[in-house]
Amino acid sequence: MGPTPDALRLVGWIVPLEIKEEAMTVRPTIGTVALIALFVSSGCDLQPTTEAAAIEAQQVVAEEISTEYQTLRLVRIADGLEQPWSIAFIGDGRLLVSERPGRLQLISNGSMTEVSGVPEVHAQNQGGLLDVVPHPDYGENGWIYLTYSKGDSGGTVPALARARLEGDQLVDLEELFESNEYTDPGRHYGSRILFLDDGTLLMTIGDRGAEPERAQDPLDHSGTVVRLNDDGSLPGDNPLVDDEGYAPEIFSYGHRNIQGIVQHPATGEIWATEHGPRGGDELNLLEPGRNYGWPTASLGRDYGTQEQWGDGRHRPEMEGPTFEFLPTIAPSGLAVVTGGGFDDTWQGNLLAGGLRAERVLRLVVENQEVVHAEELLPFELGRIRDVRQGPDGNIYLATGEAEGGVYRLEPID
Repeated sequence: MGPTPDALRLVGWIVPLEIKEEAMTVRPTIGTVALIALFVSSGCDLQPTTEAAAIEAQQVVAEEISTEYQTLRLVRIADGLEQPWSIAFIGDGRLLVSERPGRLQLISNGSMTEVSGVPEVHAQNQGGLLDVVPHPDYGENGWIYLTYSKGDSGGTVPALARARLEGDQLVDLEELFESNEYTDPGRHYGSRILFLDDGTLLMTIGDRGAEPERAQDPLDHSGTVVRLNDDGSLPGDNPLVDDEGYAPEIFSYGHRNIQGIVQHPATGEIWATEHGPRGGDELNLLEPGRNYGWPTASLGRDYGTQEQWGDGRHRPEMEGPTFEFLPTIAPSGLAVVTGGGFDDTWQGNLLAGGLRAERVLRLVVENQEVVHAEELLPFELGRIRDVRQGPDGNIYLATGEAEGGVYRLEPID
């Protein structure tokens, strides 16, 4: 059962047990009364209702967080969400938050309402309702894009759809794309969406877990990033569109499970964070038509045997990662800092969320190389599933817990 519209419910002990991407620990969480309280934000104008304000107008989690160049404040703006996966800003102070069991929540004017008309999903383990992203021209066309696991217990695929929001209902739902190989459900869906400057979109697709070598099969969408027009059609200038040996939608391949992707607004570079096996979490600079090695080459080890994956850590004909996350963080969510009152030293930096690490890493990139990394949020906030910069310039986080929340990270000096 998801949060009720007034976002007030009592939950008991929650004990999730998941593997690395979905955690490697068993951690009980003492149940709390879940509530939502939205606050006044100069850019987003999120105004609490009288009832919400009476509960608590602002839930400050940390009044001052010291970092190397910036002092931050962390405020919780929504709680009582079940495994939130993605945050989307759709104007007028409204947020959409996807919950992996298959719900989409609309946060507006101090209340949280479940949106109807969501595509049917098969929610099992890592599958369910995943990314939610508005079209870059959302104000004109109203399109909202969703990724999800489609199918049943016999097999699922990552799928992409779009719809328009009318009140608290999705209408004009269109399925645009599905991966071309159904697989036993539950693992490695990828499913982040990124709109590019040229109007096309990228969708990440995981290797689906059971047969990693599929990421090296050029006719299989598993373990790839695909590039589509915004209506789901095939762009005629895709890098491998004229090669009969490749699925024409493929932009890049040889990936394990990308759950963070962003285009740098200043350079146009496409950066992605990717789950390794035991170790081997990567930051990659994506180039069209390139092979990123998995599982033939990997920096990670087999979960059970500790043996090296594939033929070694590097292959000269394959792209190696720009940066390896050590120790492993199980990366999910990626943003670029631009403006927003952050110190000049933060501008253009990448912010990478970590599930297992329960941290955000600030990465300084110069000439396509990570030259410095800083851990943020050195306390137990939870598993960071999504990282976004909001229209107010502040950073928004979703914690992908069985009892998760949405938080705002803002500079205060």
